[in-house]
Amino acid sequence: MDLDHAPRRPFWPWVLALLVALVAVGVLFTQAQAMARDAERGSVGAPWPAPATLSSSEADAVPAFPAQTERRAPTAVAVDAQWSITVAGRIGIPERALRAYASAALTVQREQPSCGLGWNTLAGLGAIESGHGTHSGGTLDAEGYPDPPIRGIALDGSQSAAIPDTDGGRFDGDAAWDRAVGPLQFIPATWERWGVDANGDGIADPNQIDDAALAAGRYLCAAGEMTSPAGWRRAVFSYNHLDSYVDDVAATANAYARLAG
Repeated sequence: MDLDHAPRRPFWPWVLALLVALVAVGVLFTQAQAMARDAERGSVGAPWPAPATLSSSEADAVPAFPAQTERRAPTAVAVDAQWSITVAGRIGIPERALRAYASAALTVQREQPSCGLGWNTLAGLGAIESGHGTHSGGTLDAEGYPDPPIRGIALDGSQSAAIPDTDGGRFDGDAAWDRAVGPLQFIPATWERWGVDANGDGIADPNQIDDAALAAGRYLCAAGEMTSPAGWRRAVFSYNHLDSYVDDVAATANAYARLAG
C-alpha cells in the first residue's frame, strides 16, 4: 500500500477529547477546594445544630459589652430536646450542657448573624474549662449548676496578677480576692461587664451554665467574625491569650463536630 495515500483518521477528535478531559479535571479540582473550605468552616464553626479561665491579665482588656445585646435574655432560643439527647449521646457530654451551648449559639446567631458562632466551639470551651461542669468528679444538675461549685484559685498575686474582690464574694465565695467561677470560668470582674440572665430566672450568674454559655458566646463574637479560621482563632484567643489553648479548643470542637455527624 502506498503510505502516502493510506487513509488517515482526522486529528481534531483527539484534541477535543483532551480539552474536555482538562476541563473536567479543572472542575473537579475547584469542587474539591470548595469542599475542603466548607469542611474546615463546618468543623470549626458550624452554624447550627452547627475556654478558659479568663487569665488575670485579661481583666483590664475585656472588650466593652456590645450595645446590641441585653443583660437579660428571657427569649433565648430553645433547643429541640430530641436533637440534644441524640447528639449528647454521640459526643459523650452531659445533655444539660449541650442544651446550654446550642441555645447560646442559636441566640447569638439571631442577635449577630454575621458572627458564625457554632455550638461546638462553646462545647470546646466548656470541655477544657470544667469538663462541662463536672470538674474534679462533680456533676451538672438539672438547673445547670455544677455540684459542687467550681472555684479557681484566689487571684491574690501569688500565682497570678492580683485582682481584689469585685463581687463581695457573691459568686466566688471569696470576699477578699476574685476567683474564676462556674463551668466557663468567668472572673467576677469580667462577669460584671458580660453577665447575662439567659435562663430567665432574674439572676445573671456565672455559676449557671445557660447564663455562662450565652455570655461566653457574646464575648467571642465581640472579637469579630468566626466564619474563617483566622477569625475563629482570634475570637478564642481573646478568651484566653494562649495559642496552645486555642489549639486545644479547636481540636475539641472539631472532634465534637465529627462525632455529632
